[in-house]
Amino acid sequence: MVTDATITDVQTCVVEGNFDWTFVRVYTDAGMTGTGEAILGERSADIASDAAPILEGEDPLDVSRLTETLYRRLSYTGGKAGAVTSAISGLEIALFDLAGKLLEVPTHQLLGGKFREDVRVYCDTHAGAHLGRSEDEAAFTPESYAAAAEDVVADGFDAMKFNLDANQQFEKDEWNRHLAPRNIQNKAEIVEAVIDRVGDRADVAFDCHWEYGTDSAIRLASALEEHDVWFLEDPAPPENAAVPEAITNATETPICTGESLYRAEGFVDLVTRQGADVVQPDPPKCGGLRETRRIAELAELYEIPLTLHNVASPLGTVACAHVAAACSNFLALEYHARDVEWWGDLVGENPIDDGSIPVPDAPGLGVELDPDVVSDHLSAGETLFDPV
Repeated sequence: MVTDATITDVQTCVVEGNFDWTFVRVYTDAGMTGTGEAILGERSADIASDAAPILEGEDPLDVSRLTETLYRRLSYTGGKAGAVTSAISGLEIALFDLAGKLLEVPTHQLLGGKFREDVRVYCDTHAGAHLGRSEDEAAFTPESYAAAAEDVVADGFDAMKFNLDANQQFEKDEWNRHLAPRNIQNKAEIVEAVIDRVGDRADVAFDCHWEYGTDSAIRLASALEEHDVWFLEDPAPPENAAVPEAITNATETPICTGESLYRAEGFVDLVTRQGADVVQPDPPKCGGLRETRRIAELAELYEIPLTLHNVASPLGTVACAHVAAACSNFLALEYHARDVEWWGDLVGENPIDDGSIPVPDAPGLGVELDPDVVSDHLSAGETLFDPV
């Protein structure tokens, strides 16, 4: 156990996968480092590097104080949302990894301990082409979705999610957020085909990526009520909490939202208005592990369950698993890299085992980046961390 370390440096590197994965490493004079991940924030690597002077000379065990210091010092650049919060998320996860190593405890213990030994994973699934980008209309038939669902069940998952906005999003106008009846019918046929195929072998959610207006979202959710949908994710933009609230109150289809919201403050209106049946923050984006725990506790006050949005590398995914283990109202964690064959190689092996992640009990996050695999997949212009 080391209790007198001092932060000496912060370095970043970006790996190009199906998303850009920004790794953040905090160095100390004790010869120990912690590594975190920031996601979906352009320039988050630059912001994290620029924050190094704020952390240098500080005690890495003061994770909460240092995180709050970052928010206050960087607030003038947008510290409540966007790339700044993404960068701080990566720094905070790195500090939790480092603090766990210094104290010789797993990160989940620093978050209050674990409710579960294994974290359930739901697999983000695509019919036809990645993210629905295909010129082949046959890629988006109900049958192609059902076949993809069968493959995911065969891979050992008992939960999955499909993009429901991949084709026929709008009748004529891509800007007015309106769904014509034939579009809703098409989506209902996809949902029916998938759920009929998997039966009770898996829970199935569907994602709309904030595409539709309130009326269209209500009509879509209502059309899906006869099917056993696990949840319908982001049918409309969530920033005005009155919108998801109206949709949630108008339908029996469970409504999920939250990946585009930041920090606990961003969830207050949504949760207190009970504007969603499921809330879904993204830990390497929304503020980090402590912030995700705060969001979970806020939701728990209103008996709202929690899923975790996640498009991170295996390192960020395992970080999510630690906070998922520490939240009593947790349902499942997203996995969004089934098509990236080398995804698990970044930390030696895929941490997902038969549709779940065993929560590591090794110090810190319990996983380390493989420098050779990172080097092989660095984004253009990026360099690897300095050795410890």
